[in-house]
Amino acid sequence: MARAITPADILPAAEYEARRKELRAAHVARKRARRIAAGPYITLFFENRDTMVMQIHEMLRIEKGGAGQIEGELAAYNPLVPMGSELIATMMIEIEDAAHRAVMLARLGHVEDVITLAFSGWTVTAEPVDPETERTTADGKTSAVHFLRFPLAPAQRAGFATPGAQVIVGVAHANYAHLAVMPESMRAALALDLDP
Repeated sequence: MARAITPADILPAAEYEARRKELRAAHVARKRARRIAAGPYITLFFENRDTMVMQIHEMLRIEKGGAGQIEGELAAYNPLVPMGSELIATMMIEIEDAAHRAVMLARLGHVEDVITLAFSGWTVTAEPVDPETERTTADGKTSAVHFLRFPLAPAQRAGFATPGAQVIVGVAHANYAHLAVMPESMRAALALDLDP
């Protein structure tokens, strides 16, 4: 199955605009089914090819760069498409109050290093999608947005794909320790992103 997004997957601007309402409704439902909160502030949105195609369409709509913009968007968003041996998530630290958000981000340095998925006897720790980009500053302040990948070996993929397998999302930071049980419907949807 082809996973990488190509220019052929991108609708012409006029066609996208005409279909945007229906496409966005489907996208919102898809994103909701792939979202899990771990505690009060951290949310993981598990991405797939469809979510990234929609993101590219929206970026093209906003920036109006036309066909010349497409290659740059593909380069930016294809790394967030799971390629069969991994799950990929956008992790967001969501705190409305700006002052409280600043305090929490300063307390959550390197939180991106302690995000796990536990299932079928395995615990898989997230890795940055782009290891060259440091998401925690030298003074210990983390970013509000992180792009994480969970690499899965074949046996782990099989375990994750087993119907009814309990999946626990964990955050094991000294200043923020939370667990969340992934709904079965979400586990099943994410299993479709994996090769057997």
